[in-house]
Amino acid sequence: MLKPIRTENDYESALERIYKLMQKDLKEGSKSAEELELLSILVEAYEKKRYPIPAPNPIAAIRFRLEQSGISEKELNKILGGRSRKSEILSGKRKLSLSMIRGLHKKLNIPAEALIAEY
Repeated sequence: MLKPIRTENDYESALERIYKLMQKDLKEGSKSAEELELLSILVEAYEKKRYPIPAPNPIAAIRFRLEQSGISEKELNKILGGRSRKSEILSGKRKLSLSMIRGLHKKLNIPAEALIAEY
């Protein structure tokens, strides 16, 4: 029987059950497949509440996206308004402006929430 995950023991039990279900060749739409989906939703909700992940520092988010996308820092010059401005932003000497945040969001697909965080 499925129930909300409220304790660490509930969480561990749910993870064990998920593991067992994942070892099977489940048919889509079967009771076991639905149980797996529901357990996964419950575990995700518990983890978000119990183990929240803080938003990254905006500069870390920019660097991560550059690395992830294989884009050089040189490309940031166009978005941030020049080499010296880019350098000031990446070193933390200058804050991102609204137009910079919009450009980074649009061109690098960085979530705006990550770019407006305090740093």
